[in-house]
Amino acid sequence: MSPVHAETTESSEVVYSGRLINVRKDTVRLANGKTTEREIVMHPAVIGVVPVLDDGRIVFVRQYRKSAEQALLEIPAGGIDDGETPEEATRREMVEETGYRVGSLERLSGFFTSPGYTDEYMYLFLATDLEPGEATEENDEIEVELLSLDDALARIGSKEMADAKTQLGLLLYARSRQGT
Repeated sequence: MSPVHAETTESSEVVYSGRLINVRKDTVRLANGKTTEREIVMHPAVIGVVPVLDDGRIVFVRQYRKSAEQALLEIPAGGIDDGETPEEATRREMVEETGYRVGSLERLSGFFTSPGYTDEYMYLFLATDLEPGEATEENDEIEVELLSLDDALARIGSKEMADAKTQLGLLLYARSRQGT
């Protein structure tokens, strides 16, 4: 098997600048000498969190996602503000979206959300020792829903739980419990 070679960027141009994303068009040279173009959605790093209550139930958020044209049941997630660490962003996002304050955080994983077209990287955490409170989110309509791990796992692959971070987060959390 031959090694996979890096592409050499010959030129790069931002073709769209928005509030949340930028789109860059790169002209790259392949190992075989040919050139081609890559369109890359540039998005800052984000966090996702599997929040588990003392009784084992998991805290989910249900919100309408315009790109999917439906409400999805997801683990809480969000952006990392300037100057924040991923851990600080996780704690802030949990209060904003669910009202819960996080006691303990453990990193489950990290991954590129869709490396075929975006550079977005997600830090994925497990949050425990949760303290209830009032959600502070003002820009999104969010409903909090609590599910057992078994109920949540049974919904993986359903239309309501069709986002990758949620499915991956649940599976990683379930795997981490196998040793206990």
